[in-house]
Amino acid sequence: MRVPEAEFTSYYGRPILKAPVWKWDIAAYLFTGGLAAGSSLLAAGGQLTGRPALRRAGRVTALVAVSASAVFLIRDLGRPARFHHMLRVAKPTSPMSMGTWILTAYGPAAGVAAIAEAAGVLPRHGPLGLAARVLPPIGHAAGLLAAGTAPALATYTGVLLADTAVPSWHEAYPELPVIFAGSALASGAGVGLLAAPPAQAGPARRMAVAGAALELYGAHRVETRLGLLSEPYRQGWPGRLLRAGRLLTAGGVAGALLGRRSRLVGALSGTALLAASVLTRFGIFYGGVASARDPRYTVVPQRARVDARRARMDLPADRAGPPAV
Repeated sequence: MRVPEAEFTSYYGRPILKAPVWKWDIAAYLFTGGLAAGSSLLAAGGQLTGRPALRRAGRVTALVAVSASAVFLIRDLGRPARFHHMLRVAKPTSPMSMGTWILTAYGPAAGVAAIAEAAGVLPRHGPLGLAARVLPPIGHAAGLLAAGTAPALATYTGVLLADTAVPSWHEAYPELPVIFAGSALASGAGVGLLAAPPAQAGPARRMAVAGAALELYGAHRVETRLGLLSEPYRQGWPGRLLRAGRLLTAGGVAGALLGRRSRLVGALSGTALLAASVLTRFGIFYGGVASARDPRYTVVPQRARVDARRARMDLPADRAGPPAV
């Protein structure tokens, strides 16, 4: 005779795992950070291939997006000084510490690159004429620096989520950076398709294909590979968000490839890709929150790991002690 396994629902009325206290503004921060990264890569592509419309749209969007990211982050922190305090140390094992330094390196570079776009409207004589001549090469260097930092900016938030104890985030540690990288590329491509004429939108179309492939692959993995912990990504509000994101991503890529000569189709495709990126980030965010609130997603995988460990040690499932030597 043995005591049956307990069904844990809470400890003294409290949940087994404390759900994240983050609100919607952190989900928005995930999106704007990815949008900034993708836009900087788009701008660098336009810069290096002589497509000024792509360069201009990417630089301006990157500055707006990273500024919005700072607002969302400070709103969550409560006080701006807390961001400053994070710069007192650099801890490579902390995704939050590294993310703070990534933002610090990326933000000024994106800002300078965007400001350099004003050179075209400045007069050619006098002190402003000197600024008009100096700004383009400075913006060129700053744009490349922002693009070099963009992959880290796009993916560190996925590492940050996976570094928590939230079950469906933690178990998806290989996929979250892939999803976020693909989402960043797709959103940057959406900016290019919206802002550039079809003749200059070639790099944006290629970014859309690459971003969609990464995003759809990663989303499929988190919805199928994690076993029980995939449920929060398939069910309820997060499941609906992720399914809608997949449909919009596929539609955006199809429109970008099939309507490459139409400015209207390109704009619709860009809008679809941007909306898909928003839905994907919010779906991943709320899927993790849902897994933290249900004790089943904490207890059942723990028991499965314990039983698997006992099986490897040749112990019966109800023995807790180590094998006799």
